[in-house]
Amino acid sequence: MYSTADFKKGLKIEIDGAPYAIVEFLHVKPGKGGAFVRTKIKNLVTGRVLEQTFRSGEKVKRPDLMEREVQYLYREGDTYCLMDMESFEQFMVPAAALGEATLYLKENENLKILFFNQQPVAAELPTAVELEVVSTDPGVRGDTASGGSKPATLETGAVVQVPLFIEVGDRVRVDTRTGAYVERVK
Repeated sequence: MYSTADFKKGLKIEIDGAPYAIVEFLHVKPGKGGAFVRTKIKNLVTGRVLEQTFRSGEKVKRPDLMEREVQYLYREGDTYCLMDMESFEQFMVPAAALGEATLYLKENENLKILFFNQQPVAAELPTAVELEVVSTDPGVRGDTASGGSKPATLETGAVVQVPLFIEVGDRVRVDTRTGAYVERVK
C-alpha cells in the first residue's frame, strides 16, 4: 500500500482494479479543513487521463505490475510476436497494447513490456532508435531563409520531419518519446 505522502511523478497505483500512473500531483493545505492531494492519473490500460483528489494520509493499493525484457520477432496481421529474454518463451501481443511503440519497432529490437495481471498493457522502447529513410522528397536548396524540413517515411512506416539534406537510404536517429528527428547516423 502507498500513502499519499509517497506520491511522485510516474508512481504506479491501483484504483478500482485498474492500474494508473501518476502524471502530476500537488499537496494542498487549505486554511480551513484537512490537507489533500490533487492528482492527474493516467490509466495504463486505456490511456485515459483523470483528475482525482485524495485526502492526506489516504492509502492506495500497489498494482500487480511486472516488467519484462522482450525482443520483437515479427508481425502477423495486427499482432506482434515477442520473445521473453529470460525464458525464451514466445507470445503474441495485440498492436493496441504496444501503442505508439509500433511506429519504431524493427525486427530483433529489444524493448520492455509492462504486464498487469499477466496481460500486456504498455511498451517502453529505448529513448532513441536508428531507422533508414525509405522515401522523401528531394531537398531544394534556397527554399527557406533558415533551416527548413521535409517529411520522410522510415523503414517502419513512421513519418518524421527531417532536414532538407536527408536523402533516401540515409540512416537517422529518432527520439521515440517525441517522434522527432535527432541526427543523421553515419
